[in-house]
Amino acid sequence: MGQLVILKVNLSSVDKAHLFKGTKGIYLDLVVRINDEPDQYGNHGMVTQGITKEHRAAGVKGAILGNAKVVGSVASKPTTETRPSVADDILNDLPF
Repeated sequence: MGQLVILKVNLSSVDKAHLFKGTKGIYLDLVVRINDEPDQYGNHGMVTQGITKEHRAAGVKGAILGNAKVVGSVASKPTTETRPSVADDILNDLPF
């Protein structure tokens, strides 16, 4: 079972130098850090801007863009049972 997380991102804090062009548009890497316990505001983590490996090695940190809040869980795919349903039992009992 997965978790449903809401991200609140302040777009005015995005460092445009780290945006990059892909085949379908301009992209921004986001990094989400989830903590074990929520903070005083109920946030479970923070969102920072992803930066290149070279920038990280040089000690540059990604800008803090916002917060993350775990709001629930997402059920995994339901399993399909091979058990006949009530409707199948009724249809099998019909004389025609």
